[in-house]
Amino acid sequence: MEWLGRANINFTTSPKPLSLKERDGKETDLLEICRSAVPPCQLNPLIFNGHAQTIWTAAKAHGPPLHYKRRIFEADHAEFNGSFAVDFAVTDPSLKEEADKSLPPRTAFFTETELSGMGSDDSRPMLVVLHGLSGGSHEVYLRHAIAPLIESGKWEACVVISRGCARTKITTGLLYNARATWDVRQTVKWLKKMYPNRPLFGLGFSLGACILTNYLGEEGSATPLRAAVVVANPWALHISSKMLQSTLIGHHLYQRVLGNSMRALAMRHKEELDKYTNIDTANLFSLKYLYEFDRAYQCPTWGYPTEEAYYRDASSSDSLLAVRVPLLAINAVDDPIASHLSLPYAEASTNPYTVLCTTSLGGHLGWFEIGGGRWHGKPVCNFLNHMAFEVDLDSINYEANGKRTSGNPEFGTNFDPMRRKMLVNLNQ
Repeated sequence: MEWLGRANINFTTSPKPLSLKERDGKETDLLEICRSAVPPCQLNPLIFNGHAQTIWTAAKAHGPPLHYKRRIFEADHAEFNGSFAVDFAVTDPSLKEEADKSLPPRTAFFTETELSGMGSDDSRPMLVVLHGLSGGSHEVYLRHAIAPLIESGKWEACVVISRGCARTKITTGLLYNARATWDVRQTVKWLKKMYPNRPLFGLGFSLGACILTNYLGEEGSATPLRAAVVVANPWALHISSKMLQSTLIGHHLYQRVLGNSMRALAMRHKEELDKYTNIDTANLFSLKYLYEFDRAYQCPTWGYPTEEAYYRDASSSDSLLAVRVPLLAINAVDDPIASHLSLPYAEASTNPYTVLCTTSLGGHLGWFEIGGGRWHGKPVCNFLNHMAFEVDLDSINYEANGKRTSGNPEFGTNFDPMRRKMLVNLNQ
C-alpha cells in the first residue's frame, strides 16, 4: 500500500506502441521494453509524501563519487554566442585527479594535451545529460542515475552545463531558459563528429528534461540521439508555476528556494550582466520568488512580454508530439514542483515513440528508498542499457507515426507542435 512506501506505477503511450527488434531477432515494442525496465517502486515509508521526498533532497547526502573533466566550448550560434561548459565523466581511473578549487567537487579542467587527444573510433554508447535548474554535473540525483552506467565500464557520459551554472563563467549577458536548446544541439553535433561510431543517448532532469524534450521535438528524426529518458519534467511550465503560487508551501517555500537559487546564480555574474544587458541588477538581486526572477530577467533578455508568455512558449508538452526517437518519461504524481496537472497524458497517448511512466510517490527528483538509495536511477539505467545493448537500433522506424504535423486537410488547417510564438533560428 502507498502508506508503506509502495508506489503505484502506470504507463501511458499510443494504443500501438513503436515496434522494435532485438538484436537476437525477437520482435518487441517500446512499451514492453519500458515495462521490463521499470522495477517496483518501494520507497522509504518514513519519507511519506511528495513534500517530504522533495524536501529530503536538501539533505547533504554524498552520493556516488563521480569525477569529471571540463571542456569549454565557444558557441557556434550567431545570436546566442558566448561560451558554455561540458563536463565529461572520467571513466579511466588513472585520469582521476585533484579537483580544481574553482570548480565543483571532483571536477578539473582538461589539460591541453588531453583536449588535443579527444576523439575516438570506438563504439561505446555515450550519454548526453542535462541537469536541473541552476544545477550541474555534481548534483546527487544526477550521479545516482548515471553512476551505475559509468561504473559498469561500458558507457561514456557528459553533462552539458547550462550557462552560468556549476561555476562556469558567462562571456555575454545570456544565461539560459527552458527553450535554450542551442548548446545541447552543438554538443551533440560535436560528439557525432569526434566519436562517429558511438551511439548517442540523452538524459534530462527537471528543467533539463524540458530542454531535452524541446530539443528532441525540434530535431524530430534528424537528431543523432538514438533514445532518451526525461525525469521530473515540469512539462507545462505555466500550470506548474500557477500551482506553486496557489499554495502556501508552494509559494513561500518552493518558489522562494528556486528564486533564491537563480538570484544567487545571477549575483555571481553581476559584472557581465551590468556590462552586456540593461537589466536593473539591484532590483534583480532583491527579488524572492522564481516567477519574479523570470519576469525581471527572462522577459527582457529574451523578449517575452510576461513570464506567463515565456512559460507557455517554452513548455515541452506539445514538443512531445514531435519526438521521433524512443523516449521514456518518468514523473511522480505527487511532485509538488512539476504538478500532476501538467502531465501530458493525452500527448503521450498519441505518439508511439513516447512512454509516460508515472509513480504515485516520489516527489520532485526524490524517490528515496530505505537505506538512502534513489529509485529513479534503476529505470534510467535499465532502459538505456536495454536500448544500447539489446535493441537493434537500425530497426527503429523514424516515420512510424508519419509527419509530425496534423490538421484537417478538408478545411486547410495545419497544426505544428513546434510552431513557437518566439521565433528563433535554431541552426545558425
